[in-house]
Amino acid sequence: MYLPRQNKMVYAFFSWYIKRIIRSDFERFEYNPIELDPNRSILLLANHFSWWDGFFLFYLNRIFLRKRFYIMAIEENYKRLWFLKYLGAFSLRKNSRSVIETLEYAGKLLNDPNNVVVIFPQGKLHSSQTDEIHFEKGLINLINSSDKTFQYLFVVMLSDYFQHRKPTLTCYLQSWEGAEFTSLQLIKSEFNKHYVESRKQQNQVSI
Repeated sequence: MYLPRQNKMVYAFFSWYIKRIIRSDFERFEYNPIELDPNRSILLLANHFSWWDGFFLFYLNRIFLRKRFYIMAIEENYKRLWFLKYLGAFSLRKNSRSVIETLEYAGKLLNDPNNVVVIFPQGKLHSSQTDEIHFEKGLINLINSSDKTFQYLFVVMLSDYFQHRKPTLTCYLQSWEGAEFTSLQLIKSEFNKHYVESRKQQNQVSI
């Protein structure tokens, strides 16, 4: 497992750079503000459909959540994109004994109310047109490694061009409270309800 590293200059530069490229490459970046408990950490679960996704959620955290940002990345991306480790990325090597160690590390991060931990439960990229979001089994290990005082945040990211040259990215946010012994199947079911509703809302948008 590779852990996040700290470098204030690198973090500050890429915070500026991510904001700049989103504003230059997208017509708009939109989200629906919701009420969250500032005294609890956040487990953010999101669909994964593009290279941009980690940047979108980093930016969403900067402008709305305003917590210490952590994101699980596969080891290949952690090594290939050298700056990710300075933005809160930690790595997961699939099909290795270190997977449990990584999931336990992520769970412990949720014990700090100042943290947000981003997980893409699909584990890899899928089209934004997929009918259902698949969940990898490791999520429950992560949850059980925490003290379970965190709050869930479901984020569905969808984009459209409409009449513009550049796309609009919309983040549909929904908070959810799980029971102490929440199952993976229940989390998946509730996330997919939000996913279906988000796509319906997106389809109703007209210009």
